Parts: sequence; C-alpha cells; structure tokens
Amino acid sequence: MKKIAIAGSTGYLGKCIAEAVVSQKSINALLLARNLEKLAVYEGENITKVKVEFTDNITLQGMLNGVDTVISTVGITRQKDGLSYMDVDYGANHNLLEEAKKAGVRKFVYVSVLNGQNMRHLKICEAKERFVDELKTSGLEYTIIRPNGFFSDMKDFLNMAQKGKVYLFGTGENSLNPIHGDDLARVCLDSIHVDDEEIEVGGPEVFTQNQIASLALKTLNKPVKIVHLSDWIRSFTLGLVRTFLPSKIYGPIEFFLSAMASDMIAPKYGVHKLEDYYQGISHEFSK
Repeated sequence: MKKIAIAGSTGYLGKCIAEAVVSQKSINALLLARNLEKLAVYEGENITKVKVEFTDNITLQGMLNGVDTVISTVGITRQKDGLSYMDVDYGANHNLLEEAKKAGVRKFVYVSVLNGQNMRHLKICEAKERFVDELKTSGLEYTIIRPNGFFSDMKDFLNMAQKGKVYLFGTGENSLNPIHGDDLARVCLDSIHVDDEEIEVGGPEVFTQNQIASLALKTLNKPVKIVHLSDWIRSFTLGLVRTFLPSKIYGPIEFFLSAMASDMIAPKYGVHKLEDYYQGISHEFSK
C-alpha cells in the first residue's frame, strides 16, 4: 500500500485532500501540519498525523521515510506570523523537497496557480514559480497543478454582497471558472498515477465577474447592485500599495487586483457548482 504525504493539510485544499484520503482505505496517508488540533477530525487506520514547522527543516528530518508521493499545498494567501511568500511558498516547499530527495520519494505534486509562470512580477507568483523551477530540476518525478480561483476565494464576493453592493473594476466581463476544493483534491490524487508534468484545471462553469457578483447578491437576497469602477483606479491602487505598504501586506492585494484584470479560464473539470457552494455557506452572512 503506497504512502502519501499531504503537506498543508489544514488549509482549504489540504483539508479536501485529507477528507478524500480518509475515505480511500487503499492509501496510507501522512498528514503534515503545524496545528494537530485542526487534524483531530481525521481518523482511520490509514491515517498518521505529525506536527511540523515547514519553514524549519529540522522538524522535517526523517518524516518522509517510506513515502512514495508528496502532495504539497503549502502556501499563504493571507500573510501572518511575520512570514513572507518567499519564506513559505518557496522556502517551506524547498525544505520539503530536500527532505523528499533524502528519503527517496518517487514523486512530488505541487499546487501552484494558473498562469503563475507569466506573473512572476507578483510576490506570490515569484515565490511559487521559484519553487517550480527548482522542482523541475530536482530529479524527482513531478506534477505541477495550476488551478485558477478556489470556491473559497469567491467568498470575497459574498463579503461585498452582504453590504448591499459589489464593486468591480472595468466592465466586469472578464471570465473565470473557479473550482471546488473537493474537485481539485481529486485532480491532486489522480496526478499520483499520471505522467503529466503540468495540469491546468478549473471548475465546470465559466462565469463573468458580473455573473458571480449577481449570484452572490441573489444568494443573500439582495438587489443586484454592481458598481463598476474605472480600471485606472485599479492601476492607481496597485501602484499605491506597492509604494507605501510592505510586501507582506500588499502581496494579497497585488495578486487580487492583478487577477481581476484578465480572464482566468482553465480546462473544465468537476461536478460542484458555485451556486450550491454559496447556498451552503450563506448562513455565515445572514447576521
């Protein structure tokens, strides 16, 4: 029975992968995370849970012995603990990769971002793609998975909708097909057995930003009020945050503002629908 290590198993995608593994008795899973309390819900004879600090390679020593494949979702979308993208999205994954090579791991699956290789000027992509470059020359088998937006990212539209209006830059006609974590988890697990070195993937439905905004407002029973801001405001704001804020603060803003300015469409995959996801979490916004 193959042993799979899941690094970052308490994040949105990591939890989805962990839940999928628990139901598959044919996989022995090693769940690696900083906080074991968040892993308490995962139980099974095929599950082992270990606390590690991914940015401290000493805590990783020997942890990957006997592991066939590492799946890493390690990364930060909201900066915390004073750590930067380069510390985590690059540095933590670098530590994992070095330990994987020492342990004789066969394959390393890494989750980056759609079009990340073309957005290296953004702090988050700079760090992720530096690791991608390293992984490609590591000598290990690898698959780089490039999803576009997660369903969890689409909560930002609900946050605006809760206040009665959704603000978009430009015409709002740029398109994307975000993907549910459960669908993406299946892609990650399936990639263990395929030879594809890179996989671009999105959800089964393509939306314009206007359509997602309308869906968010309707989900919360709000009138459809969408405010379109001139795109120069986006560019001006981007310049301000880069000039006056430290990178650990402006990184998420920089990525969001940049991603909103173009289409983010990937090959369609999965069965989960954004409307169902919105309905399922709408109670969080009913206060």
